[in-house]
Amino acid sequence: MRFAPGLWIAQRYSFARKRFRVINIISTISLIGIILGVSTLLIVMSVLNGFQQLAWDLFVTVESPVQILPAKGKHMEVPDSLLSKVVSIEGVTSAEPFAEGPAILSGEGSGELVMVKGITRGAHDRLLRQVDRDVQYFGNETVSVGEMLAYKAGLVPAQQVKIYSPELISLGLESLSNPYLLPALSFPVVKVESVFSLQRIFNDHYVLTSREMARRVLLQKENMYSGIDVRGSNDRSTHGALVGNLRGWMRENGLENRYSIRPLEEKYRDIFGVMEMEKWVSFSVLMLVIVVAALSLTGSLTMTAIDKRKELFYLRCLGLEKPHFLMIFITEGGMIGLAGIVIGTVTAWAFCSVQEAYGLIELPSKSAFIIDAYPVSMRISDFLIVSCAAMSVSLLVSLYPAFKAAGIASSKSLSDKEN
Repeated sequence: MRFAPGLWIAQRYSFARKRFRVINIISTISLIGIILGVSTLLIVMSVLNGFQQLAWDLFVTVESPVQILPAKGKHMEVPDSLLSKVVSIEGVTSAEPFAEGPAILSGEGSGELVMVKGITRGAHDRLLRQVDRDVQYFGNETVSVGEMLAYKAGLVPAQQVKIYSPELISLGLESLSNPYLLPALSFPVVKVESVFSLQRIFNDHYVLTSREMARRVLLQKENMYSGIDVRGSNDRSTHGALVGNLRGWMRENGLENRYSIRPLEEKYRDIFGVMEMEKWVSFSVLMLVIVVAALSLTGSLTMTAIDKRKELFYLRCLGLEKPHFLMIFITEGGMIGLAGIVIGTVTAWAFCSVQEAYGLIELPSKSAFIIDAYPVSMRISDFLIVSCAAMSVSLLVSLYPAFKAAGIASSKSLSDKEN
């Protein structure tokens, strides 16, 4: 028996009128359940992707998607030749050295432990474009502090503050026994040029300044930096390829002992790890809706096999064997599952597209968020995973009715019970 007749029979059994109306009702409920399960699951995953994308966009205003760091120690030399080689790697659009490290910020009140990050003028200009700001955050000798940090430390623009590395305190203690170190001790005094509000982590304890100023605060030597900020396309879907290209370049040139690659999600693994876990926990929970709907499909197919006892017996008399009956009912279950998956996927895509374009469903408290509506980010991989999982469940729950039908068809007469 070829597949086409089996498909035709499965189609007839799926959509033809049954002798018992309850079979049609159960089949309809199964179909609706799969549609609701698939569409809800895809919408929830797309919204969680939207929040991940929002967090990503906020982080990459200051951070880069990938950083090249020294394999050992805190500082590395960054010659122009190294920057040229990194920029030549496929997918890389810019490579800029940065200076970053802990420091102590002392204003009129008590000191605050902060994270100083010095960036290039190009990175500063990119930041201004991203946040649509006309006035610079800092100059060559000034700093910009986070909003919450300014509130805790009582800082305002134009105020003078001291900012120094904890290593300077160690040098001060060492100078007690080595007086010749005293001339090297100085606490940089800088002016707060502005207060920024970008992302909570940055707002709480970050100080942004020029690369040269940060190097002086962190006591870095000439041409020594904390690492290289590497940026590629703004599309996050190309992020994995960018990281792979950088690691491949390091392997080819034997640089793994000198440098290491740190993606953004690895630096903030606690935040992105929790968000990713939430996504897949939601996937596992909402898959139960599809499983329950598919289990009702088992009852529907089993009742169909009983309802079609006479037809199954006649088909066996015409030469159909057990594998054919298995294929018919598994195909029938697959067709109902496929119909639910297609309709559910189209529904989810349409809903997410409208939400992405118009933001119809707003967040409950606009003042608590930087956006007004739920963000949405659809990924083809999520649609494929959900579709494959739902189809697998539909086929698995069709196995019992398929064997039931094969048993009915193999009875010796219409009055016999199936084996």
